[in-house]
Amino acid sequence: MFKRILIPTDGSALSAQAANKGVSFARETGAEIVAVYVTQPFAATVGFDGMAAAYAITDEDYDKTAQQQAQKYLKSVLDRAETAGVKAVGKAVSNFNVADGIVQTATEEDCDLIFIGSHGRSGLSRLLLGSVTIKVLSLAKTAVLVYRVKESS
Repeated sequence: MFKRILIPTDGSALSAQAANKGVSFARETGAEIVAVYVTQPFAATVGFDGMAAAYAITDEDYDKTAQQQAQKYLKSVLDRAETAGVKAVGKAVSNFNVADGIVQTATEEDCDLIFIGSHGRSGLSRLLLGSVTIKVLSLAKTAVLVYRVKESS
C-alpha cells in the first residue's frame, strides 16, 4: 500500500516513540523510510534583539551544532530501522517553518505517507504552543498518519 514513508523526528522521547511505531508500520507494510530532521536557519532563532551577540554564537557555530544534532537524532531512527530490517535513509533539512520542511521533504523524496506523532494537546496549550502536526496536516498533499504518543506522568 505505501512504498515510501517519511518519519520526522525532533529528538524528543515522544518523537522517538512515534518513530518506533513508524518503523514498525513500515516493516508491516513493506515500505522504506525517509527519516527527516528539520533545523531552522540561524536567523530564525536569533530574533531582532541582538541575542546572537549576547551568546557570542556565529552562523558557522550554529550550523555545525545543528548538523551534529540532526545526525544524532536521525541515527537513532536509522538504527531502529536497520534492526527491524527496513530500508531507510536520513535527511537533515533547513527551513524557517518546520512543518513546511517536513511537507517539502515528503514531496522531494516521493513519499506517499507522512507518519508523524502528536501530543494530543487541546485548548489553551494547543493555542499557545502550536502544533507542527496540525500545520503538516493543513499543508500536506500526501497522506498523513498521526500517531498519538503517550506521555508518561
